[in-house]
Amino acid sequence: MVFKPTHTDFELSPYTGLTRESWIEAAEYLLSGVFNNLKSIEDPVVMPRYEREITYPQPDHPQWRFKAEIFEGLARSFFIAAPLVHIKPELELNGINVRDYYAKQVLCAVTPGEPNYVLNYTDMKSTDESGNLFAAYQQTVETAALVICLWMSAEEIWDKYSKEEKDRIAAFLSDFAHANTVPQNWRLFNMLDLAFLYMNGYEIDEDIMRDHAQNILHYYVGDGWYRDGHSFDYYSCWAFNMYTAIWNNWYGYEKEPYIAARFEENSNELMKTYPYFFDRDGFTNMWGRSGIYRNAATSAIDGNLMMKNPTVDPGLARRICSGSLLQFFTRDDFLWEGVPTLGFYGPFSPLLQGYSCAESPFWLAKALLCLHLPEDHPFWTARENGGIWDELKDKETKVWTLDGPGLCMANHQANGITELRTGKIVKHKDDEHGMNNYSKLVFNSKFPWEATVDRAVESQQYVVRYTDEDMALRGNVTYWAGEKDEVLYRRQFFDYEMETECHWRTAIDLADFAVPYGIIRADKIRMYRRPLEVTLGAFGFPDNGTDVTFLEKNGARAAVLKGHDHTGKEKQMAFTIFDGWSSIERIDSEGTNPDSKKSIVMYAKTSRQKQYGYEPYFLISQVITKESLEDFTEDEIFPIEKVEYTDPQNCGGYGPVTIHLKSGETRVIDFYGIEGRFSV
Repeated sequence: MVFKPTHTDFELSPYTGLTRESWIEAAEYLLSGVFNNLKSIEDPVVMPRYEREITYPQPDHPQWRFKAEIFEGLARSFFIAAPLVHIKPELELNGINVRDYYAKQVLCAVTPGEPNYVLNYTDMKSTDESGNLFAAYQQTVETAALVICLWMSAEEIWDKYSKEEKDRIAAFLSDFAHANTVPQNWRLFNMLDLAFLYMNGYEIDEDIMRDHAQNILHYYVGDGWYRDGHSFDYYSCWAFNMYTAIWNNWYGYEKEPYIAARFEENSNELMKTYPYFFDRDGFTNMWGRSGIYRNAATSAIDGNLMMKNPTVDPGLARRICSGSLLQFFTRDDFLWEGVPTLGFYGPFSPLLQGYSCAESPFWLAKALLCLHLPEDHPFWTARENGGIWDELKDKETKVWTLDGPGLCMANHQANGITELRTGKIVKHKDDEHGMNNYSKLVFNSKFPWEATVDRAVESQQYVVRYTDEDMALRGNVTYWAGEKDEVLYRRQFFDYEMETECHWRTAIDLADFAVPYGIIRADKIRMYRRPLEVTLGAFGFPDNGTDVTFLEKNGARAAVLKGHDHTGKEKQMAFTIFDGWSSIERIDSEGTNPDSKKSIVMYAKTSRQKQYGYEPYFLISQVITKESLEDFTEDEIFPIEKVEYTDPQNCGGYGPVTIHLKSGETRVIDFYGIEGRFSV
């Protein structure tokens, strides 16, 4: 059963119709699925599980992993319940009072001897045989969710506990708060635990708090983004830019005003461009390692609204948050047995990682935390607006390039799609999951990334195969050089490893620029050895009955695909190859597309034979998409009038390459000197 709100107001919310009452309905819809799987108030939130190969717990896992699943279910579903409990204290689902359930289960979770006790840090460390002196456990993550929810439902739950019960919870939290944590976004979990304790009169080590806070602050790279490991993703938004706002209110503004002021400045900086990571419909792009959290990416907007002086436009904010909610809640494959699937839309195992369990997707409920905002808050009362989408001219594309995190967004007026190009990526050469999540050359808000379809072909990625050894390589490291004259420059290495000098690694210099419906690529191969074969896949196309047409004009070739996605929405894509390529080919796949069971990947192919031969270096191509079966024009499919090379051989080995478009515009591709501009 899909979510269908009964309360709508298309005057206040002309884009989505959703109001605060609609959001309350959405929260009840999601929480009902949880409670329909509970037989009584004694049951933990351990949900039905269909996937057992990748996610935890596994049969050979230590006891704490099984307890962690219980805690994930409790704390993350509490994200949904906490604002509802405050709004509707007497709410009952499946015959169970929601407030009473969480009040009871929180106590069970922190009380040794209770069946649903989830273990404190000391208990886990004492039985840990790994030898890791700095071990951290999943439960630390969930403590932060717990304190946020106890704060949101304080009048209904926390304030009703006896002093002994509060002390019991506080001791459990303090054990985690003062213990080891993972040295990245996890520091924020400890900070929130400490802040909650301080706010409620419990003693904390303020030096530990200060150490975590200064580290978090110095992960900042600019443009509102924080570095969280080698690569950037939505963790910067739903962790750094959400939790710092809560921390500011609980602790920072009072105790660490300098750090709190920087956190607020960074949040406001993020809001200058973050709304344009989402497309015209408010859709969240499938990007990064935790796509199962879906619309949790919008929680950074709520975080900004919690600051003393927020800058986000509330009407645009609600439009994005509501659009992203509808992106998922209105699909018939979103839930399995009432619980969000382990996928982006329906079940999709290529997205999963070993630290997730059946209850992990409830992290998406961070998007629902905006329900803590009172009904007279501008977030609820402002009229929805589309921001820049309302201002773009016909077929105009607005490009935002952020050098700090190495991110570039293109908002296409012609199709309403947002395309994201990323850099500063470092993944192990065997990390297929990481490369799918981060190394795609373009991420498209309406064509989510396709998983591996063939060892020699990937969607929106180059694959290089050494034909003398039949060895296929994929891009695992991407350098960032930024934008110049409307062209974005990057470099992608294949099979990169620190042990080997980079000149002994195959690479491609990447240059691309936006056109009304997509991106044109003009990339240059940098190969230290040949013979080799190169392929480049287009976006994966959901195949629910697809019409494929091949076209040719003045030596350029194109494949045009028309069809529908899982929900029946019209889809169209045109993939065109120009200089440097030999052919367009097709692969049909199953189980590799997050939208539909079957899919098609069109790909370009070419080869280079001479070890040191002066053969064509440039690979020029285009992918354009739209949510309509209305034909692209011929000039949209074949937009290049001519390509002008500096070298007389027209190979692009040296000198600028000028692409003349039929629109009258030109783009100059010049890789000379970018060696000094790379960052990672």
